[in-house]
Amino acid sequence: MDSTAVIVASLQAACADVGLPVPSDERSQHIIGLGLYDAMAHVLPGVSPDVYPQVVERYGIHFRMLEPQTPLFAGAESMLQELRDAGHQLAIATGKSRRGLDRALEKTGLGPLFHATRCGEESASKPAPGMLLDLMRMLDTTPEKTVMVGDTTHDLQMAVNAGVNSVAVTYGAHPRDQLLALQPLACLDRPQDLWQWLKHNA
Repeated sequence: MDSTAVIVASLQAACADVGLPVPSDERSQHIIGLGLYDAMAHVLPGVSPDVYPQVVERYGIHFRMLEPQTPLFAGAESMLQELRDAGHQLAIATGKSRRGLDRALEKTGLGPLFHATRCGEESASKPAPGMLLDLMRMLDTTPEKTVMVGDTTHDLQMAVNAGVNSVAVTYGAHPRDQLLALQPLACLDRPQDLWQWLKHNA
């Protein structure tokens, strides 16, 4: 889903609500993919963790208001369906809460396409390898048969830490140069480029 703008706007509005400095777009984008409390520690340096629950609560309110505006990337649903039909096991490793992920999957109707999902509250937050390790156990697969597709350095570093190859996409949260530094198998600029790469390499 093309959620970067919604996440950034929700975080900035939450900080303003609580009377904290509003983080820049760049700083806000950097925390995408992390669990909420790890994100708070990064985006609000020097702020007491006692304040985090207030920011998280306000973030949730703003995000749920803006979430209906979040579109799927063009071709995403058909790509997932074709991958599943071809016999691939599909999984999600996300910093979202379980409630937030379930809501997104229900809204988009994509839930039945995934074989397994793991959220930040269920394993250590990215870039720790826990979510990927858990998913590989759940799907009875190995690092050699797994690829992580991600748009943040947190995604790609999680893959490195789990011993898994990665593919980076630049149409999300983090810039190309930061993604390339983590040596993904490919760094792709459009959803259709990802689909073509997966067709020929997955």
